[in-house]
Amino acid sequence: MSVTQQAAPAVTTPPASGPKQTDGRTSQRPLALRLLARPEVGVFLGAVAVYVFFLIAAPPVRDGSSMANILYQSSTIGIMALPVALLMIGGEFDLSAGVAVITSALTASMLSYQLTTNIWVGVIVALAVSLGVGFLNGWMVVRTGLPSFLITLGTFLILQGVNLAVTKLVTTNVATDDISDMDGFGQAKKVFASSFDVGGVQVKITIVYWLVFAAIATWVLLRTKYGNWVFAVGGNKESARAVGVPVTFTKISLFMLVGFGAWFVGMHQLFTFNTVQSGEGVGQELIYISAAVIGGCLLTGGAGSAIGPVFGAFMFGMVQQGIVYAGWNPDWFKAFLGVMLLGAVLINLWVQRTATRK
Repeated sequence: MSVTQQAAPAVTTPPASGPKQTDGRTSQRPLALRLLARPEVGVFLGAVAVYVFFLIAAPPVRDGSSMANILYQSSTIGIMALPVALLMIGGEFDLSAGVAVITSALTASMLSYQLTTNIWVGVIVALAVSLGVGFLNGWMVVRTGLPSFLITLGTFLILQGVNLAVTKLVTTNVATDDISDMDGFGQAKKVFASSFDVGGVQVKITIVYWLVFAAIATWVLLRTKYGNWVFAVGGNKESARAVGVPVTFTKISLFMLVGFGAWFVGMHQLFTFNTVQSGEGVGQELIYISAAVIGGCLLTGGAGSAIGPVFGAFMFGMVQQGIVYAGWNPDWFKAFLGVMLLGAVLINLWVQRTATRK
């Protein structure tokens, strides 16, 4: 009797799994580094430091009405700094933004006064002019391929000369006439330059517009296809064009957005003071660009946020008004701004290197 032994199937034991290998792309970065990678974190810390500094150095800052003035000053800078920041994220910047504000205000004022029309006619025409200036800037940048620095420098000089020459030609003065008694002035003033009471403190309406515009800009940048286009054309426009991004439309629309901001701030100035000085606005473009840079927007484009310039504008307003409340010589304001700008650039550089360090 033979016994047949059936061979048992071989059992293979899977090799013990060792520690998981990661290539660095899927590893979870520490929370602190992820926060530092955000462009607005550095300027937020800087804004807190400036606020605490003047809270100690200038006791009047602790008053509610003083803070309302600081926020108002910040809002007039911040409303323009937002579209300027978006334009910088898109890889361009606009040196004509400061005088474009005055161009818009002069257009609305002189057109309405000289033609004796309702003030809203001048407001609408001024909007068309501001958007037209933005379109012209964007179109020339796209069509010629020249740096936006050169194109908008030319626009800056043209607008500066036209503002002064046309105002003197029409009004025989360097300022426009008072329009406070014209039809529609009261309505327009409520829209662009009114204020409301909060706990006994008068708050300017521009603060509300500033925060609303910042929220809209943040949503557009982070949640819409247009926001992706802005980052794409700012990072590398040729690569963006290769994947179907409408580079021409995106860049021209960003310049027109700056024109819209110039129109809005120009209307606020006009209906706050009832008249406009034709020589104003020179130098303001550097304030807007500086607020965006302090807010974390790179001059090379492709990076930044809409929240960062909000804190950057707040720092400007805080320093500008804080020096007055502290009783210091306001001549030091520009020196403070220079220190802030250099500090912000160095902090942003340190933040980026820290965030990208393995």
